Amino acid sequence: MSGRQPTGHHADFVQASIASSDAARSALVASWRRSMTVHGLDPAERKAPRRLTEGELSEARRRIEPLLRAADASLDRLYLAVGGVGCCVLLADRDGIPVERRGAVADNDTFDEWGLWTGTVWSEDSEGTNGIGTCLADQRALTIHRDEHFFASNTLLSCTTAPIYDHEGNLAAALDVSSCRSDLTEGFVGLIAMAVGDAARRIEAENFRLCFPDARILLASAAERSAGALIAVNCDDLVVGATRSARQTLGITQQALARGLPAADILGDVAKAAEELEEAERGVIQRAIARADGNVSAAAQNLGISRATLHRKLARFGIRRPH
Repeated sequence: MSGRQPTGHHADFVQASIASSDAARSALVASWRRSMTVHGLDPAERKAPRRLTEGELSEARRRIEPLLRAADASLDRLYLAVGGVGCCVLLADRDGIPVERRGAVADNDTFDEWGLWTGTVWSEDSEGTNGIGTCLADQRALTIHRDEHFFASNTLLSCTTAPIYDHEGNLAAALDVSSCRSDLTEGFVGLIAMAVGDAARRIEAENFRLCFPDARILLASAAERSAGALIAVNCDDLVVGATRSARQTLGITQQALARGLPAADILGDVAKAAEELEEAERGVIQRAIARADGNVSAAAQNLGISRATLHRKLARFGIRRPH
């Protein structure tokens, strides 16, 4: 890991870029301009990121607890992919505060010094242009690499971040992989970006399933167009939930969901795909029952659902247990 070595002329370059017309063409310079003119920050200022108290961090974690449960396995998987090359994984809430973290014990002191730790504040209005804060401000996946940061004191960091949306399509969190290695190549940063994006979609999907435990979860769009376009359909074949991607792809509004939206009205071209998914689900349940020798409790546990939910699925699919 490298020590702090701020780029000498970074602040001058940021100010010159803001004064030019670059902000009209560059999302990065637009963020620099917000940092200076809206948030009143100075790129030459050297200060440690603000940190929450233990009580404030506990409250922040409580507010996002359901999403943390949904994210746990994906955070572990992402860290296994990037942790060996000196990166840490951060899950920040919508205020830019990391509330969950994965990192190597040997790197803890370094990352703590940089503020890449739970309870720090990485919102754009606090730290200027940075991976977490600017991802949340722009609501898009991005990488802020080294001297793309607003503060000169952060220019040894490389941060790759993707937004995470909740079960109602609202911005809920940001998933970030950060490093202060000096030898991260552009190609490797690209691989990290792919891994972060995939993990963010897995977290959204798992959170969506957990929020609608008794509903059928269907892929509501061709996978190549929108892998995260999921809808939740209840036993009356009404759509009771939709991910942000599904809402955008299919024009689903919260008002339509509140009124009652028949699944058949929106599935359209993917009705056949939905039927195929139902058949696939039927097959999964039949195999689970067979492997458990007809024991519903054991089959439900293997499937990760409640016994009552499995009984409902057995009834819906007309599946009879072997005697």
